[in-house]
This record gives sequence, C-alpha cells and structure tokens, in this order.
Amino acid sequence: MEKGRTAKILTPFLDGMKKAGASVELFYAKHLNVKPCTGELHCWNEKPGCCYIDDDMQSLYPKLRKADILVLATPVYVPLPGEMQNLVNRLVPLMEPSLRNRKGRTRARFRSDTKIREFVLVSTGGWWELGNFGTVLRIAKELANDCCVKFAGALLRPHSGYLTEDNPETRKVLEAAKQAGYQLVKEGKIPKDLLSTISQPLTSKPKWWNEH
Repeated sequence: MEKGRTAKILTPFLDGMKKAGASVELFYAKHLNVKPCTGELHCWNEKPGCCYIDDDMQSLYPKLRKADILVLATPVYVPLPGEMQNLVNRLVPLMEPSLRNRKGRTRARFRSDTKIREFVLVSTGGWWELGNFGTVLRIAKELANDCCVKFAGALLRPHSGYLTEDNPETRKVLEAAKQAGYQLVKEGKIPKDLLSTISQPLTSKPKWWNEH
C-alpha cells in the first residue's frame, strides 16, 4: 500500500496539500477493522449520528467530522476493494436522516457537525484507457452528490505500470499531482490542465497491447 502505484500519485498530492498549509491524516482501509454496514439504519432512526457497530470506525468518525476535504484513494477493482467499500458504506451516520430533492434526485446531506465540504478521488488502474475508471468515478461523484458536497476532481492514472523512474514523463505526472494538492487547498479547486497531465499517456496504446 505504502509503495504501490496508487501511493505514487497520492503521496505527491498530499505533499502539495501540506505545502499549502493543510493538516493531513492518512488512513489505510486495509489496516482498519471496519465491519460491513448491516443496513438497519439504526444511525438514522434509533440514534441519529451514532453507529452501534463497535470497530475502528468509532475512532475515525470524530476525525471525519472535523475534516474539510475527504480524499478517497483506490486502485480500480470491480468496482472497489472490499475494505474501501465497507468504509464508504459506513459514512451513513455522518448524514442527516432527512432527505431532499436536489435536481430531480433524492439526496441526503451531511449533519451539521460534519465539516466535509469537498470530495476528491485518487485512482490508478493497469489498463490503458481512462474509460476503465468509469464505475469508480461514478461512485465517488454520486457519494459527493448524495452528501450535497462538491466533487473537487479526480486524479486518474491509467496504465500505471508505466509510471517508472526511467519514463521521462513520470516527473511531469508527479509534479502535476503535487500542484493539484496545492491548488485544491489554496484555490478550492483543481485546474483541469493538471488533471489532464496526471492522466496523460505514458506509452502508446498499440505498444501497451503488444506488451500485454
């Protein structure tokens, strides 16, 4: 996890946020004991804002409530790694039990004691096309919409196996990731040109196919 392909993009991104003055805490879902949500909505109907499941989410909830920005970082699975999916499902206690209609869709919103105002996705995949991020990207955007917060952008790195020290384009990608974190904190948004640089081809599609 600490040295994987997703970390190659996430690390400079978080470094950029820190350089801009943000305080950052990093948690690995795989290192946490987060049990699946049981779907009983006890946190909405019986005791709003409180999850009755006693695991590591209980220590994570206070940190999430104080955070301004939530960054979800994951490689592309089908669609998410199980530990990450459990964590995402367990965000429900942070949401108000009262629903609203927003642009023709039923949505919730974060509780008043939860300060998260922006979501960011950092994701890597082994296949060549950006289209392979479709499901993961849709989940992240829908989650932001369901909580009525801004989706600030997605740092997507396809064919991430080519993000190597001997590839001359690697430095550009990593520097763009760092600048993306800096701009997010300083300006409240990530410029599209930085996101495009992070996702730029590192090899040709025919060459990728020949090597796979």
